[in-house]
Amino acid sequence: MWTRRKWLLSSSAVMAGALTANAQPSADTALTAEAKLNPLSEAPDWSGLKSLAETMTRADFELAMTKVYGSGSPFPAPWTVGAERLSVQTKPGQGNAEIIFAPNPQSLKKGNRYWRKASELTPLDDGKGPLSGLHIALDPGHIGGAYAQMEERWLSMDSGQTVVMEGSIVLQVANLLRPRLEALGAQVSFVRSQDAPVTTAKLEDFHGLARKILEEAGITNPPETYTDRLDDRRIISVQWQAEKLFYRVSEIRARAHRVNHDLRPDLVLCLHLNAEPWGDPKNPEFVEKNHMHLLVNGCYAPEELQYEDTRFEMLNRVFNHTHVEELALADTVATALAATTKLAPYVYNTQNARRVSDNAYVYARNLLANRLYQCPVLYFEPYVMNHEMTYKRLVLGHYIGRTLVSQELVTSPLEDYTRGVLRGLEAYYRRTRATT
Repeated sequence: MWTRRKWLLSSSAVMAGALTANAQPSADTALTAEAKLNPLSEAPDWSGLKSLAETMTRADFELAMTKVYGSGSPFPAPWTVGAERLSVQTKPGQGNAEIIFAPNPQSLKKGNRYWRKASELTPLDDGKGPLSGLHIALDPGHIGGAYAQMEERWLSMDSGQTVVMEGSIVLQVANLLRPRLEALGAQVSFVRSQDAPVTTAKLEDFHGLARKILEEAGITNPPETYTDRLDDRRIISVQWQAEKLFYRVSEIRARAHRVNHDLRPDLVLCLHLNAEPWGDPKNPEFVEKNHMHLLVNGCYAPEELQYEDTRFEMLNRVFNHTHVEELALADTVATALAATTKLAPYVYNTQNARRVSDNAYVYARNLLANRLYQCPVLYFEPYVMNHEMTYKRLVLGHYIGRTLVSQELVTSPLEDYTRGVLRGLEAYYRRTRATT
């Protein structure tokens, strides 16, 4: 059974004391001078920010923080905005790093990004597809297959007779997308191409760090393993903490290395599905809600910016104007996906996400994947898997046209997902690219 709480990937969620899915350091410690790093991260090379000099004006930086990257918190940020430069806290004893602002929009430099905006692609040629020359990386979320139960992306509403695994389903969506994207001219790569992890690390590699996390949370003699995945006490075991480090941190960092060093695409599509709380996990019930939303990177809380690697990674995205391309893409693609899926927009009632446009489907949230990937990222969350009709449609897999389910003719959610993404991308690049 899948005790489904939506485990979106914030790296700070598995720091010391992270014994729940959304645990965060307390806000009153957010501005301490002590240098902190997220699990499995390396200390950033702050000298790398020099390449971002004059890539953004002060006005555009302040607008980006206000509109996208800030969370609206009253806590001061770990940097100072001067007239000519941004001065950023690095670590105790090393002083601040500085990024010089461009004096005006006409003097902007490109910076250190490897990806290309739509306007930087070769002009659109009638003889080629609207995505010609565009490199897209498909990142099917989670792992699926034999790992689905470990990562709590395993769903059954009939005592295990019919199983739906998010990681396996979104890999099917990726396989549907690839030939159709290529038919539109795109170069397509997979971040994950099978129901297997990208990371080469093993679960046992994280037992030591798992014990340290538990010890820092005050649990000095934790059980090594757990036997019941539905028992909330499993979270104080070394096994559970090591599993989280394996599939939520090591796996995403391995994918980020592949994206940033091997593939270097212009755009990453992170493919996911959603679910709603269903009460007693031993007696799950279908839910009435069915919705979708699309995430871009943003909404950094002060306690997240306490981590040295987090603020370094965020500033690289800010000064490379990644959010500008993400927001424009997200608005168009979300509208197209909403039209094909006919789903209502999801509404966040928590402070870890924020609306960033007039499009009700688009939110900003700071996730490990959409922060580490150094190019525009669209993070999809359509469909509630434990909604009764959605569940029944997903069980049928992919098909073309309509079929009869519970006396209703319905389409395949995998096909609707695929068509929505395709239509949105085609519309955006046809409209935005220069023409010959």
